[in-house]
Amino acid sequence: MKNKKITIVGSINMDLVTCTNRVPVMGETVMGESFHTIPGGKGANQAVAAARLGADTCLVGCVGNDTFGQDLLSHLKNQGVHTGNVEPVTHSSTGTASITIANGDNHIIVIPGANYAVTPEFVAKHEQVIAESDILMLQLEIPIESVEKAVELANKHHVKVILNPAPIQPLSKELLQKVDYLTPNEYEQQLLFYSNEWTEKEREEMMKKCIITRGSKGITFYQNGKKELPSYKVDVVDTTGAGDSFNGALAVSLSNGAALEDACQFANAVAALSVTKLGAQGGMPTIEEVQTFLQNQKGNEA
Repeated sequence: MKNKKITIVGSINMDLVTCTNRVPVMGETVMGESFHTIPGGKGANQAVAAARLGADTCLVGCVGNDTFGQDLLSHLKNQGVHTGNVEPVTHSSTGTASITIANGDNHIIVIPGANYAVTPEFVAKHEQVIAESDILMLQLEIPIESVEKAVELANKHHVKVILNPAPIQPLSKELLQKVDYLTPNEYEQQLLFYSNEWTEKEREEMMKKCIITRGSKGITFYQNGKKELPSYKVDVVDTTGAGDSFNGALAVSLSNGAALEDACQFANAVAALSVTKLGAQGGMPTIEEVQTFLQNQKGNEA
């Protein structure tokens, strides 16, 4: 049996992480505790999450022709991500995200940089890798027109699509109706569907595609009615990348043929483990770590 392939079209960033006791108010300076440069970007994060869980993972995207770009490409390869569809560009720097962590929560400013070189034309150049995939994952840190193009190509080749609508922005009904799974958080879900554009019937149909991440409160999904799964209790170090870990794990589990509830439970465990370490990708677990964690959870329930 051939390996299941997951392709991610999305962003690649270097995260510039500052840890501090508290976030300064306007005009204030505070002393921080530490600073780190950590590989990130929602596309790269989800690719690493899937690769660490054993999936045949391909990333489509752009980096700058700079030191950050070179470092990120090397890192992705070391994590087992196929980077043959990642291209360096000379007209823009590698994307960055400035992240401030205080009291276990984060504040993030993203500079897209080379991620905006992932144009619809760029995506079309990589149609073959999308066509050969079992699942395509997308987020919103590349131009929305490029997301639409990727969905169009996936639909053309009957490839399942997971769309993580983050960072949130207005999305057309046409786009949302073409995807198979939507993974918003509670805030994103409200912005997507609770407007006058949607009739009650349309909203109900779209909610069937939704797997809503609710942080420490767990997840909500819709399969023969509304269902909820609680989160796993862990010691939180850094919540950055928890959603990306969830999405990567969901794609892996679904591509392996798991039922939706089982896939959500697996992804829930992966997201829980991811917040126990610093950095979006630094905390992403291997499949062996997840299996051990789940076994321990069963032991605690016995």
